[in-house]
Amino acid sequence: MSITETVFGQLPAVLLRAPDGAEAIVTLYGAHLVSWKGADGRQRIFCSAASVLDGSKAIRGGVPVIFPQFAEQGKGMRHGFARVSDWHLLDSGVEDGEAIALFTLAEEDLKPEYARAWRHSFSLALRVGIKGNTLTMDLEVRNTGEDPLPFAAALHTYYLVDDIAQVRVAGVGPDEVSIDGNIDKIYKDVVGEIEIATGSLALQHRQSGFTDAVVWNPGAADAATLSDMEDEEYKRFVCVEPAVLTLVTLEEDDVWRGSYRVS
Repeated sequence: MSITETVFGQLPAVLLRAPDGAEAIVTLYGAHLVSWKGADGRQRIFCSAASVLDGSKAIRGGVPVIFPQFAEQGKGMRHGFARVSDWHLLDSGVEDGEAIALFTLAEEDLKPEYARAWRHSFSLALRVGIKGNTLTMDLEVRNTGEDPLPFAAALHTYYLVDDIAQVRVAGVGPDEVSIDGNIDKIYKDVVGEIEIATGSLALQHRQSGFTDAVVWNPGAADAATLSDMEDEEYKRFVCVEPAVLTLVTLEEDDVWRGSYRVS
């Protein structure tokens, strides 16, 4: 079997297994990837031990799907409703040794309060694929209504690291980025490969459709204010997220696609 039902905390989830041993767990709540182990068995994704896992608030860690707005850059809820909505598993299987799962969300799936505040017709599709030591995520946004659909989007990836002080990120700008305290920086017009040195492991990240990248870590002071993160956990992750932060506007039946591949 390439995919089996499981539970993560109190959340229904699916476990993907590739023939070579790579594994990933995705909760239906948020279509949220919360674990990714390569064929070598090594965990590459951070999730906070203090995260609430009952569907009452967004998961802290993993790969939250950010849509239709980033942070407070809009009039809606922070980071949008996709990460706190219940998605559907549409399809799964194995293609050329890659275990894949396809998740969908549309306006009819939203809680009434989200639907009333948003008032746009859309459908989202998220494809997750794992093979060897590679993770691929593809996000598709479709305008299913007659009115223009404006949105921003991101895949807010929390990478597990040995020690934040050792982390180096190259390829997001002209200079290599090191983490010294709080960082929350947007890099525009990112092209080519991003390399994330996590201490004992280097990750290669390549994105398309997503024009921007965000590097984030709360540092000690801000981490202490987060109820769903233990005080010292900021040392164990860095967020490097593919994003499109200048609003995309889709006309009727138009589709936008963004993808990234990490190995």
